Amino acid sequence: MTHHHILQRRISTPLGPLTAARSAAGLSGLWFDGQKHHPGPLDVPHDDGRDPVLNATADALAAYFSGRPVALPALDPAGTAFQREVWQALLTIAPGQPATYGALAERLGRASAARALGAAVGRNPISVLVPCHRVIGADGSLTGYAGGLARKQALLALEGRAA
Repeated sequence: MTHHHILQRRISTPLGPLTAARSAAGLSGLWFDGQKHHPGPLDVPHDDGRDPVLNATADALAAYFSGRPVALPALDPAGTAFQREVWQALLTIAPGQPATYGALAERLGRASAARALGAAVGRNPISVLVPCHRVIGADGSLTGYAGGLARKQALLALEGRAA
């Protein structure tokens, strides 16, 4: 699925740099270098430091990594209706309280769709801020993460869950 990114910015984090992209409506992507489903180089201008959505994104990441409350920028991820429903549900998972794929599927009233839900979680285009890292296997295992399992473990540890 394509998306109309209009501006981008590189943001440093303790887990490596992220590329943030925005659309006309809000934050449309946030990817670690080399992460699975990374769109590759974006053919849009780099922000000059004055864009409010990208400033809010940088502020949200700084707050997250320092353990402060996070104020999310407007979000505009491109995806199917089902993917967007799953990504919205990810925002309801509290830090330090990971959910299983099955529990998240049940929460959405789609208990038989855990596999499809897992695929949608894996396609989340807004790393860290839309917390797909908070979804774990039914046995508590750290299953796949597009940014790499070491990052998933570090994010969960930062949030207070020993991983």
